[in-house]
Amino acid sequence: MENKVFEAFNEGRFEAPGGNVQFKDVPWSKHPTFEGVELKHIVTSKQTGGAYSYHLVRIAPGKSILDHIHDPQLETHEVIAGKGICINDGQKIEYVPGVISVMPTKVHHEVHAGEEGLFLFAKFMPALC
Repeated sequence: MENKVFEAFNEGRFEAPGGNVQFKDVPWSKHPTFEGVELKHIVTSKQTGGAYSYHLVRIAPGKSILDHIHDPQLETHEVIAGKGICINDGQKIEYVPGVISVMPTKVHHEVHAGEEGLFLFAKFMPALC
């Protein structure tokens, strides 16, 4: 699964006082629960003292992150590339590039990738991992 816009983003970096993270230096890992979902843990609680974490997410065509909640995290998604659907607290949101969605703590949500896959930048406050 390849997408030029996402691959350009994947070559980016996180800059903050005290250091930076080159995205290309962070390995992809398979999601422990959802098949066809991979994560790149760009910034983790280790770097932020638990305040927040940032993750690149790629969901293979036709695959899903099924219904779940986060407690105590607030989660945001920024759609980088691809298409899909998010069900956020019962509301259907079309995921296309440029869409930003917020999932407050304890709110049920799920994400389904379309036929070209889906590429997200996910942020968690406090950190997920």
